[in-house]
Amino acid sequence: MTRRPVADGRLGTTKRGAGRSLNPRDNGTPTLRRTRTTLPSEPITDERMSTTVTPVDLPDAFEPPQTPDIPPPASETPDAGSIRELLRVALPLIVSSGSLSLMHVVDRIMLTRLDVNALAAAMPAGMFHWTALGFPLGVAVYTNTFIAQYHGAGQKARVAASVWQGVWLALGFGIILLSSAPFLSRLFVTLGHSAEVTRLEIEYFSVLCWGSAPMLLAVTLSTFFSGRGQNRVVMYVDVAVSILNAVLAAIFIFGFGPIPQMGIRGAAAATVTANVVACIAFAWMIRRVNQAEQYPFREQRRFDGELIRRMLRFGLPNGIQMLVDIAGYLMLVLFIGKLGTVELAATNLAFNLNALAFIPMLGLGTAVLTLVGRRIGEKRQDLAEKSAWRALFLAVSYVSVFAMIYMVWPDVLLGPYATQEDPQMIAAMSPEELTAYHAEHPPFEEVRPVVIKLLYFVAMYSVFDALAVIFGNAIRGAGDTRFSLVYTFLCGWFLMVIPSMLAVRYVEQPLWACWWAVTANIAALGIGLGLRFRSGKWKNMTVIEQVPPAH
Repeated sequence: MTRRPVADGRLGTTKRGAGRSLNPRDNGTPTLRRTRTTLPSEPITDERMSTTVTPVDLPDAFEPPQTPDIPPPASETPDAGSIRELLRVALPLIVSSGSLSLMHVVDRIMLTRLDVNALAAAMPAGMFHWTALGFPLGVAVYTNTFIAQYHGAGQKARVAASVWQGVWLALGFGIILLSSAPFLSRLFVTLGHSAEVTRLEIEYFSVLCWGSAPMLLAVTLSTFFSGRGQNRVVMYVDVAVSILNAVLAAIFIFGFGPIPQMGIRGAAAATVTANVVACIAFAWMIRRVNQAEQYPFREQRRFDGELIRRMLRFGLPNGIQMLVDIAGYLMLVLFIGKLGTVELAATNLAFNLNALAFIPMLGLGTAVLTLVGRRIGEKRQDLAEKSAWRALFLAVSYVSVFAMIYMVWPDVLLGPYATQEDPQMIAAMSPEELTAYHAEHPPFEEVRPVVIKLLYFVAMYSVFDALAVIFGNAIRGAGDTRFSLVYTFLCGWFLMVIPSMLAVRYVEQPLWACWWAVTANIAALGIGLGLRFRSGKWKNMTVIEQVPPAH
C-alpha cells in the first residue's frame, strides 16, 4: 500500500514545497507544516505592474478549514522507540498477564488438592472452551490495533466508534456461544477419556460458557486503554480480578459457611464471576476517563457497517488464527489423553508451568502490537521496528531464566502441586480396590517424573516461543494478519497435530514423540515469523482508512 502525501489532520496543505521543514527526529524526511496566510490591510502596488491590489473581505464560506486540536504525536517524545518507552507500555501488561497466569496456576493447585481427575479434566475442558472462544476472542483482541492506529492518527471519533463496534461483536458472539453450549458439551463423550474425567469435563465446560459474553466484553473494553497506552488501568483491573478469582475459587471449590462444596464447577463459577466483575470495572473506568478526555462515545454508539466490515476483514484472520492455534493444542491434549490419566495430567501440568513464562510474555507482545499500531498511524515505521527488536531482547532474556529453572530446579515449581493420599483410606482398601483407585486417581508421585522430563521440552522451545510472540504481534499490529494465519495453520497442523495423531497410533513412546512435535511447531513459528518481520512487508500496511488531504 503506497503512502499518500497527507496522512492525517495534522498536515494542512499538499502543495509541493509549501511550508516544508526538515525535522531531525524525522531522519531528514520533509514534514509538511500548516502555514497561515494573512491578507494585507492596506492596498499594495506592484512596481512592475500598473495595477493596484486592494484587499477584500472574504465571506465566511471561504474561510480555510481548521484542523481540530490534537496532541503532538508520541513519536516526538524523547524516548520514542526506546526500551524505556517499551517498558512503560509493557510492564503494566506483563503484570496483568502474569496475574492472569497466576490465577490459572492457583486454580490448578486447588484442583490438584481436590482430585487428580479434576486436574486432568480442567485442561481439555478449558482448552475446548478457549477453542470455542478463539475466533471471537481474536476479533475482540484485534480491536486494540484499530484503536492504536486511530489514536496515533489523532482521530478520537474513530477510537470511540471502534470500541462500540467491538462491543456489538462481543455481545453477538457471546450469545451464540452460550446457546450452543449444550450441543458442544456432548463432544466430550466421544473423546475416549475415563468416565469420571468425562463427567468433570462436561461440568467445567458448561459453567464456563456462561462467562463467554462477559469475557469478550471485558477484553473489548480493555482495548480502549491498552490501544491508547493507558495500560495501568488494565493492570489494576486484572490484578484485582485475579485476586477475586482466587478467593472465590477457594470458597466455591471447597465450600465455606453456607456455601456448599462445588468442586470443579466451583472453579468455573469463580472464573465466570471474575469476568463479570472485570466487564463492569472496565465500563466504569471508560466512563470516568471520558469525563476528562471527551471521546464522543454517545454519538458513535450506532452500528457502523463500514467499520465492522474492516474490523472483520483484519480481525477474522486474527480470530481464525487463534482458533486454529488453540484447536491444534486441544487436539494434542485429546490425543495424549488416550495414552492414560498419568500422561494427560503430566501434560496439563507441564503446560500450566509453561504458562508462568509464556503468559507474561503475551503482555510484552501486546505492548509491541500497540506500539507498532500507533507508529503505523503516525507514519513512523522506523520506530515500530526499533520497538520490536528491543522487545525481543527483553523476551529472550525473560524466558531464558525460566528455561534454566525448568531444567535445573523443576521441584521449585512442582512443590505446590504435591499431594498426599489419605493413609487411612488407602489402608482400608483391598489390593484390587487400590489398583482400581490408582487407575482412576494416580498419585502425584507417578506424575512428577513425567512432568520433569516434559519440562526439558518446554525449556528447549522457550526462546523460539519468544520469537513467535514478539514478531507475530509486530506484523499483526501493522495489519499483516493473513500471512500469520496461513503460516500458523501450516505449522500447527503439519508439524504438530498430524504427527501427534500418528505417534499415538504407531510410535513405541508416543508421549515423547508428541512433545517433539510441539517443539518443532514452535521452533518453525518463531523462525518463520521472524523472517516475515525482517522482510519489511508489514511496513506498507495499515488497517485504518486513509484520511483525505486538506485543501
